[in-house]
Amino acid sequence: MRRFSFGLVGLLAAAITASPARADFQSCLGELRAAAQANGVSPAVAEAATRDLTFNPDVLTYEREQPEFVTPIWDYIAGLVDDERIADGQAAMQRWGHWLAVAEHRYGVPASVIAAVWGVESNFGKNFGTRPVLQSLASLACSASRRPSYYRREFLAAMQIVGEGGANPSNFVGSWAGAFGHTQFMPSTFLRLGVDLDGDGNRDVINSVPDALGSTANYLHKSGWIAGLPWGFEVKLPANYDGPSGRRDKRPESFWAAQGIAHIDGSPLSGSTKVGLLLPAGPRGPAFLVTRNFDAIYSYNAAESYALAIALLSDRLRGRGPIVTPWPTNDPGLSRAGRREVQTLLIRRGYDLDGKIDGVLGKKTQAAIADFQAKVGLKPDGRASLSVLTALRGRQ
Repeated sequence: MRRFSFGLVGLLAAAITASPARADFQSCLGELRAAAQANGVSPAVAEAATRDLTFNPDVLTYEREQPEFVTPIWDYIAGLVDDERIADGQAAMQRWGHWLAVAEHRYGVPASVIAAVWGVESNFGKNFGTRPVLQSLASLACSASRRPSYYRREFLAAMQIVGEGGANPSNFVGSWAGAFGHTQFMPSTFLRLGVDLDGDGNRDVINSVPDALGSTANYLHKSGWIAGLPWGFEVKLPANYDGPSGRRDKRPESFWAAQGIAHIDGSPLSGSTKVGLLLPAGPRGPAFLVTRNFDAIYSYNAAESYALAIALLSDRLRGRGPIVTPWPTNDPGLSRAGRREVQTLLIRRGYDLDGKIDGVLGKKTQAAIADFQAKVGLKPDGRASLSVLTALRGRQ
């Protein structure tokens, strides 16, 4: 999910109180419609926006299987910080350089970080998601989801956006959780933190790239971003390190130096900035000292793997090299180009992927990979890994 926000403004004064999930979707939807009208959405708009909504059980599956929490970190980073996204991001930064500079100047967040969020969230505007926002939120609000009351509030916020003319229900689409636009804002967060950077009188993260970039910078600023402070940096651990770790356990750099930790090039740590030691794959994998700015990125989507992807992509967009320490696996993950090649070779072998060669590891792709792995003696885990690609190439 994107941008968890509970401090909603006036629209929630008459929000539905938390209650057990309803089996009767239409009855629950009627209550949501009434609450939206009580919060200022006209009856005609409320009726038109909800008349044809149906329950979508798929969103419950997506809620349980969020990739930030179930995908190996080396696969997650490989798909989000690849050469293709870096090249696209640098081109996007050049095209939208003026507005990125305006957002950086106004909110103190580096252009590379803003662009990295944009790249991870919608691939620089190429993929907003295809699921109707109102249907997704209503389905999550009126079911046994993990947080139905949260989704009720988000549904009411989305209805307010529709009521104010900020979105048309016919093309108001986004993620399974209701996030929308270039940088995938949850509705309540958009109402709270969306900005009109281009000065046309409207806040619009769907059709205005400047507004989306400015709103993202404003979000990070409000989340505690400190201008001039890096998000963090890769470090080198001593052999068999078993000391403290965790991004929340922030200590002066001198403390970590006393633990035998150094910059990745071996130079000693210095300074008094408080940083936490992030070990996303344990002490045998890459290690990072992270600042409060990493926490600001984390707040955008509460997963350390997500925040690390943003941070690493932002470094690559500004011309820095990849991380030095390899991930602790003998079967690395693949870039999107590698995943597309896997899909192409699977289709050639007769697997039904609905003709999709998009680098997205949907259920059909995962099932096809698992079947192929079983046939060639690999662990049938459905991962699009180097071993799978190598095996497919050898059997063309």
